[in-house]
Amino acid sequence: MNELDIETCRGRRPYSRSEYLGRVLWTLTTPLFRFSPRPLFGWRRTLLRLFGAKVARDAHVYPSARIYLPWNLRLGEHASIGEWALIYNLGPVTIGDRATISHRAHLCAGTHDYRDPSLPLLRLPIEIGAQAWVCADSFIGPGSRVGEGAIVGAAAVVVHDVPPWQIVAGNPARVVKRREMHPPTGAGRNEG
Repeated sequence: MNELDIETCRGRRPYSRSEYLGRVLWTLTTPLFRFSPRPLFGWRRTLLRLFGAKVARDAHVYPSARIYLPWNLRLGEHASIGEWALIYNLGPVTIGDRATISHRAHLCAGTHDYRDPSLPLLRLPIEIGAQAWVCADSFIGPGSRVGEGAIVGAAAVVVHDVPPWQIVAGNPARVVKRREMHPPTGAGRNEG
């Protein structure tokens, strides 16, 4: 019977020296992010950019959000990462324009290869498409893509790609309906 090789797993160094240094510096800087007043989105964008994140001008990241490795984050125009969201971005995480990551959502771009007894780290990307909404308490697993305009329902667990403009829910997440966009009330009416 095969046994896990925990000693080899713990002895690995999956990050470069510059990444280890970056992690230490980001940890020391995190209180400046975490304890910044809620409306200071520009301040938090600046801190993220100083650590290599690609953050659009109008993106909003709330102070209690946890960004694990800023240099692996791309955040589009008018995108938002809500309160207490966890972006565990060992691999690249891309959040498209006007996409929303709601409070306590968890994007996990790292795992281990369970087939190898030494459990090597896998740093798999996550992509959240433009106009997508990842609802509260949901989980997006490594290597997953949430398509443009899709909605991941509250507490859903995504372990495979979500097609564009679909709404998924459950554990594991399954398509429950198509997302339809309607103009705002009163839009397009002749007011004359």
